[in-house]
Amino acid sequence: MENSKINMTQAAIINIKKIHAQIEPDIESRLNEFQQIWLNGTDQDIFAELVFCIFTPQSKAKSCWNAVERLESKGFLMNGSQHEIAATMTGVRFHNTKAERVIKARYNFFQGSHTLKSTLAGFPDPEDAREWLVENINGLGYKESSHFLRNIGMGHKLAILDRHILRNLVSLGVIREIPATISRKNYLGIEENMVEFSRKVEIPMNHLDLLLWYKEAGEIFK
Repeated sequence: MENSKINMTQAAIINIKKIHAQIEPDIESRLNEFQQIWLNGTDQDIFAELVFCIFTPQSKAKSCWNAVERLESKGFLMNGSQHEIAATMTGVRFHNTKAERVIKARYNFFQGSHTLKSTLAGFPDPEDAREWLVENINGLGYKESSHFLRNIGMGHKLAILDRHILRNLVSLGVIREIPATISRKNYLGIEENMVEFSRKVEIPMNHLDLLLWYKEAGEIFK
């Protein structure tokens, strides 16, 4: 039984390395797009990514990004009321609660002299930026904060531990089982294991999430 499990894990690793070799240029291209958001994007561009990550819990990523694009096209992202934002969030669960969170986040970053970009630039490393986001932005946990930082080119070694990633980490032997709940300690422990796994299989940490997403969905998204 144990040998069978080891063989299955080895087969899963061989498969994931094979997929990575095939799509590595596409992953690099996508990561470069994320990096350009930080290097050349406006505060509104970065805020759009933050709103996307506020939307994603218990909702499909594509539906969330479509909602962000509708908000931008209507001018609601930066100027819409809570009601206008909520009414535009078709396909996003808990739209009233999340619309309220968008309003609060917008107020935090677009009142006074400290912008979203300048605030994030003030942290010495992505881990510190993530801790600040978790503590200060309602609706962002470790997963969502890591996702946001990755999407603006700042999360090179951060894990985005959603269900599909955790399921694949089990099959790859990185963790034994999917935890029922994930505390801060558990999250950082799994992230550390994932970083070690990335070294072992020689797949960069910031490639793994997009790689495992591709394995599940057949495409590279956000």
